[in-house]
Amino acid sequence: MTPPLIKTETPEADAIVTELDISHLVIEDDSPVDNFQSEKQQRLLVEPLYSSQCLPTPFLAAANVGLFYKLHGEPIVPDVFLSLGVECASDFSQRRNRTYFVWEFGKAPDVCIEIVSNPDGDEVALSQRSKRKGKNACKKDIYAQVGVPYYVVFDPLQQIQGETEMQGALLRVWTLTGGQYRELTPADGIVNVSQSVWLGTIGLGLTLWDGSFEETAIRTWLRWCNAQGQVILTGAEGQEAERQRADLLAQKLRELGINPDEV
Repeated sequence: MTPPLIKTETPEADAIVTELDISHLVIEDDSPVDNFQSEKQQRLLVEPLYSSQCLPTPFLAAANVGLFYKLHGEPIVPDVFLSLGVECASDFSQRRNRTYFVWEFGKAPDVCIEIVSNPDGDEVALSQRSKRKGKNACKKDIYAQVGVPYYVVFDPLQQIQGETEMQGALLRVWTLTGGQYRELTPADGIVNVSQSVWLGTIGLGLTLWDGSFEETAIRTWLRWCNAQGQVILTGAEGQEAERQRADLLAQKLRELGINPDEV
C-alpha cells in the first residue's frame, strides 16, 4: 500500500509531496519507566557518551524513545540506543522531530540495548504472555529486520535465563551479518566483571562494572569502555578524576619544596 502523504497545494496542476503523514502514529504515551535500577542504568549508558567526548559528533544517544521503522504498526522502544552520524532537529514542536523515525534520520540506530527488568520483555524469545497475545516476533528478530548492526541484552537480575539464549550470562551482544545476528560474546556470554566485548564499527566496547552510581550500594552495571576495557567516565567521575590528579600534583610539588599555589 502506498504510504499516506501530505501535499502542498501549488498553482501548478500537480501538487508537490512534502512529507509523510504521521498524524495517526502515537509517538508519546504515559507509560512509566520500569524501575529504579533500569532508569539509573539507562542514564549511565547515555550521559557518559555526551560528557566524555569519546565519540565523534554528531551522534544521538537516548533512552526509552520510540524507534519507528514502518509507517503502520507500533514502534519498538529500546531501553537505550546509539546512532552515529545523526542529531536531533532543533524544532521539537514538529512531531517528526520528537522521536526516531528511521525514514527521517535515513538509517537505523547502530546499537540497541535492552535491559531486562521482568520475564516478559521478549528480549531474545517470546514469553508465553506475548504468545497468548498473538505476537510472532521477539525484539531480537525485530531489530534484525530493522537492520540494527549491534543488539545488546543485559540481564542484571538473571530474569530470562531458562530456555532462552542467555543461559546464565549477564550480557550478550550480537552483530548483524547477512540479515541475521551472529553472537560477538563468548559461548558462555559475559558473566564476570571486567569482561568486555568490542563493537568494532562503533569504536567502543561494553563491559560489566561493579560500583556505586548515585548511591552507596554496590551493584553490577553495564558500562561503555575503551579498547583497554577501561570504563567511559560520567561527567561527575571525570571531574573527580581531574580533582584527584590535581591534588596528587600539588602533593608532589610540595614534596619538592614548591608551593603549588605560586606555580
